[in-house]
Amino acid sequence: MPHDRPISPHLQIYTLPLTGIISICHRLTGVFLSIGLIGFVTILWQIRNGMLSYLQMQSMLQFFPVKLLIAGFIYALIFHLCHGIRHLIWDVGYSFSSEMLTRYALIEIFASLFLSIIVLVVLL
Repeated sequence: MPHDRPISPHLQIYTLPLTGIISICHRLTGVFLSIGLIGFVTILWQIRNGMLSYLQMQSMLQFFPVKLLIAGFIYALIFHLCHGIRHLIWDVGYSFSSEMLTRYALIEIFASLFLSIIVLVVLL
């Protein structure tokens, strides 16, 4: 039985548009936020357990890998927020042309980076 149907392009041939990459990143940041929320609740739980537990948590939060995870969590939160605002703009019915989609995608990337840097400078 010959296969007369076309073969789907794979990732070595097909390149995703910027909006597709951002959509995948939005989903990944949602997963990262869900996992990070468990870590955040764990931190609150340890703080609630008293002064010794609080001091242990403070010393753990000073390690570079933990700070890196916190910075990633903050970026994921801000990126997710910026993408959500973009979806609200879509819900109103704006920016569906190809040019506007790319422009808003770039604005979303730069806004999330800029806001993340500001938050990280203030917090860390």
